Formats: sequence, C-alpha cells, structure tokens
Amino acid sequence: MPLRVVFMGTPQYSVPVLQRIVDDGHEVVAVYTRAPQPAGRRGLSLTNSPVHALAEELGLPVRHPKSLRNEAEAESMRTCGADVAVVVAYGLILPRAILDAPRLGCLNLHASLLPRWRGAAPIQRAIMAGDQETGVMLMGMEEGLDTGPVALVARTPIEPDLCAGDLHDRLSAMSADLASEGLRLLAENRLSFTPQSADGVLYAQKIDKAEARIDWSLDAADLHNRIRGLSPFPGAWCEIDLGKGLERVKILRTTREGASGAGAPGAILDDRLTVAAGRGALRILELQRAGKTPVGPDDFLRGSPEPLRRFQ
Repeated sequence: MPLRVVFMGTPQYSVPVLQRIVDDGHEVVAVYTRAPQPAGRRGLSLTNSPVHALAEELGLPVRHPKSLRNEAEAESMRTCGADVAVVVAYGLILPRAILDAPRLGCLNLHASLLPRWRGAAPIQRAIMAGDQETGVMLMGMEEGLDTGPVALVARTPIEPDLCAGDLHDRLSAMSADLASEGLRLLAENRLSFTPQSADGVLYAQKIDKAEARIDWSLDAADLHNRIRGLSPFPGAWCEIDLGKGLERVKILRTTREGASGAGAPGAILDDRLTVAAGRGALRILELQRAGKTPVGPDDFLRGSPEPLRRFQ
C-alpha cells in the first residue's frame, strides 16, 4: 500500500533515497531541504541543494524553512496529512511537534552502526578511527541526537584503503534499499523497533578544518586513516616546495601496502612517492595541487623539479 511521505534531506547522499521512495510508488507530499545558497565568485546567484534539484525535476513541492521550532511550521507539517516522514541528512533538529505530526511518526536513516558514531560525521569518523565495519540503520526518531529505537540494519566492511567518498556512495545506495524495505514493512504494519544499547556510545563530531593538516610525525596507520577519512572533502593537506616556494597539496589516497623505509617524517623515500611517517611509511596513490585535477604519483613527479625531498 502506498504511503503519504514527507521527505527531509539536503545533500547528494539523500538523493537516491528520495528517488527510491518515488520509484516505489509512494506519494511524496512535501520535500523539506536547505534553502538555496549563494554561489559564484560574488555570491550573486543561488544554488539549490541536490535534494531540491531532484524534487523540482520530479515535480514535488519543496519547503525550506530556516527553523522548525514554531507553531506555524508544526501546523504546516500537520496539514501535509503525511503517514510518515523520512529524514536523511536534513540538517535541522526536529522538535517534538514536528516528530508527532505524521500519523506514523518520523524515520531516520543514519550512516553508522548505532550507538557508535551518533552525530554529524559518522562516515568520516568511522574511517578515521580505523573501524573495519559500518552500515546504515533505520530508526524511529526521538528528540535526542540519533537515540531512537532501531528497526532495520544493513552492514558493510570498510576495506583497508577505502576512502570516505567511496563509502559515502556505498552507504547512500544502501540507505535507499533500507528505506524501501522499511516503508514496505511499515505499510504492512510489520515494522518493529528495538531500543539502542546504552553501551558503546560515541559521537561523530563535525570535521574541524584544523584536522585536515597532515602531521607526518604521526604513526603511518593513523595518518592513512586520517587521509582516507578526509578524502575527497575537505581533503587532508600538507606543503611541499615544487620550485617556487611552499605550496599546498591535498593527499587524497594512500596505501600501506609495500610502503616501508626509514627517514625523517615527511621525507620522500623513493620514486613511487613513499613517504616516511613518525613510525612506518605511506605510499601516496593520488594527490592534488591547488587548482589542479587529482593525479597519480607518476604524473605528479613528471611535472615537478628534481629531486623532491620532503612534504611538510
């Protein structure tokens, strides 16, 4: 049985979920997303969020309130006559009046194995911590931050060299599948919930810009996890002299496979861009100069003065 759905989401991660809900035949009665943002060099034009763009393409009504904490917005949500709201990386806190508006409540798709990595940056934090597994959970929403009871779980391994961008895309597709299954079970009155464990709670704090600066004195394993956890955005960076003084370079992909040797932290050990860390070494697989496209080590070295000695 098709459901009347309010969809609440903003970034590209949320797009496949909205598309799947529509493809499954549910009626999306409203899409809530971030307001259009200034774009361009002078900020004179406005850019819609990825979810807004898809909603317009599908002919769905779009709303972008600055806050949901007022009676007018609660009443607006109630007038939708929705059976359920599906929330995926929306960006605003839902107060009790909003949570209670849909007939069957609000469901959230969260990209971690709760209660580990509640909060804003679960994909990045899981990789940066060296987790070997993560997943997506479909949960009922409460007023607490990602504290609601869990209905469905999908798990996936985090391979040793997987970066956040790759995992983002995988989990986004998994979220669409989980949303599809969850709404089907909800329509059949067969969706059940289990409270989260009180043990193992961790919070995925927003990524701070200062975390993106590479400290080559760290252990190679920790550096590798940080670099891939911040790739492609914001991108872990360091500096190197390429003949015109120090310039910033983003390191986007590394591996520890076959990377060995000794040297001062940041020292380039060979022509494969193996770089010494505080303990161990990393081999750089992809990097990017400011204003340039990402390249592999061969292309990077081909356009650089000889010899390159050290990243700083």
